[in-house]
Amino acid sequence: MSRLLEDVRARLASIEADGLYKRERLIEGPQGGRIRVAGRDMVNLCANNYLGLADHPRVIAAARTALDEFGFGMASVRFICGAQTQHRELEHEIAAHLNMDDAILFAACFDANGGVFEPLLEESDAIISDALNHASIIDGVRLCKARRYRYANSDMDELEQRLKEADAAGARFKLIVTDGVFSMDGYVAKLREIRTLADRYDALVLVDECHATGHLGRQGKGTPALTGGRVDIVTGTFGKTLGGAMGGFVAAAQPIVDLLRQRARPYLFSNSLAPPVVAGSREALRIAIAADDLRERLHAHTRRFRQGLAMAGFSLLDGETPIIPVMLGEARAAQDMAAALDKRGVYVAGFFYPVVPKGRARIRTQLSAALSEADVDFAIDAFKSAGRELGLV
Repeated sequence: MSRLLEDVRARLASIEADGLYKRERLIEGPQGGRIRVAGRDMVNLCANNYLGLADHPRVIAAARTALDEFGFGMASVRFICGAQTQHRELEHEIAAHLNMDDAILFAACFDANGGVFEPLLEESDAIISDALNHASIIDGVRLCKARRYRYANSDMDELEQRLKEADAAGARFKLIVTDGVFSMDGYVAKLREIRTLADRYDALVLVDECHATGHLGRQGKGTPALTGGRVDIVTGTFGKTLGGAMGGFVAAAQPIVDLLRQRARPYLFSNSLAPPVVAGSREALRIAIAADDLRERLHAHTRRFRQGLAMAGFSLLDGETPIIPVMLGEARAAQDMAAALDKRGVYVAGFFYPVVPKGRARIRTQLSAALSEADVDFAIDAFKSAGRELGLV
């Protein structure tokens, strides 16, 4: 034990020396456009709270009512005694929203992605995955025995080449897997082009919609609605736009959902979602469907912030989503910038290796409809001041 602890301490010291150590800050109150941290009021630019529903009164009220009606927790997995009427109602509602036959709930989308591949595909099948896909997809694919192929981010020529390779290897079924919105970069997947290739090579398409469902596309239906690209399987979360609590889902054709209910290990061996989370997520979905005003405010904030930082001289990744990465290069620069912004009342986080590649460190900003125009302008001014102080602009 002592040798192991020595090794762990040495690794932690190396992480600290490389400027890669992550420290948590404690929020004193609910998630929102403005939050309290260490007694200070701060503008929040790094939550996945895109429509500002995490502290919405209707969501809180729904969760509170469910606490009285359905209790605090399920203390069971679904197939034993952990299924309530509202669990199935949420599955029906999210499936209908995404134009799918049915859906199945998981404790998180990490579990949904961890459980979707292994029951569906075997050694004779192939998974073709975008290089920038989320860690949960990577881990889920590793748990599956299907052959693995990878293509460069949104490179349709390389995707087609991988499909040809899978065909040449005699793949029985082929599944193309992509994030709808790539979380570290804000890029939107080329779902229309992916669908064309999938049809040409008789493949299925799975899209992870964690950073899209609720705030992108018509009625918040996500990147398929935004791009016009039909998909076969959708994985997603209630832990971001749709209330911000927790819980994930897979939505698909009925036989796929039915098989996952029988064979998906994270579903079979994890507690059911807590009743207040289910009720709050249902209410958040209702709000999101009708929230064209919130979506327009979010997009307006996104345009305003992107333009302000670009004019100030910051290096930004192109995009149309509320995820706006401010590229800084090295981990230490990202950490220093985050600290400088913290002093100025803007809550952000630096992202660096291993979350993003070495030399590609950044401040990933995320806009929210919970912000005001004054909040956005305050943040732009803080970035300008901090960037000048650190010699970054």
